[in-house]
Amino acid sequence: MLDAVRSGRPTYQAVFGLPFWEDLDAHPGLADSYDSMMVEGRHVPDPAVLVHDGDWADVRHVVDVGGGTGAMLAEILRARPHVHGTLVDLPRTVARSGEIFGPAGVADRATVAPQSFFEPLPAGADVYLIQSVLLDWPDEEATRLLTRCAEAAAPNGRVVVVGGVSADRAAGKGGLLLMVMTGGKPRSLEEFRVLAAKAGLTVSASGESPSGHFIIESRPS
Repeated sequence: MLDAVRSGRPTYQAVFGLPFWEDLDAHPGLADSYDSMMVEGRHVPDPAVLVHDGDWADVRHVVDVGGGTGAMLAEILRARPHVHGTLVDLPRTVARSGEIFGPAGVADRATVAPQSFFEPLPAGADVYLIQSVLLDWPDEEATRLLTRCAEAAAPNGRVVVVGGVSADRAAGKGGLLLMVMTGGKPRSLEEFRVLAAKAGLTVSASGESPSGHFIIESRPS
């Protein structure tokens, strides 16, 4: 922790020999445990991920970027029968999505893209959702992720961020742990605007969901 505070960089590698995400890739058992923890450690995902609920009428396709095994996307598709979805995450993770989509009754409207979200994303969707992902990454990588979303969303889609950004400068929970493990951090809305602008996005709306999650919508500039 002392090294992380002094350097501002993650120090997971100094203890375990590899950076956090590379360590997961190198140890499938550890990666499976992490994926399970991400699902089991959360309540039922809140499918209200747009600032204005009435906007769903114009949404036909949602891409869940870094959506893990698909729990959030499944809830969105369950709540919105007219919507189709694509789950983007690493191959070992999306391979488990059938365990989620099948029981949820949405397998016929859900597809998977087994890839890194730093690669070009499936293009042409209406919404690119980044839920509790952006805070895992330092500014450089976070900007790359937003850039990929902006490229895929152009010209008429929107990029929606839920989790990891607050309306003001209040510190988010877990910030120190993120700094030590991955170099990520919670951000204020103004800090997010700076990253969005670098990625070719303009913030178009923000607000809280009924469950209290802060939502930011951006559109390609």
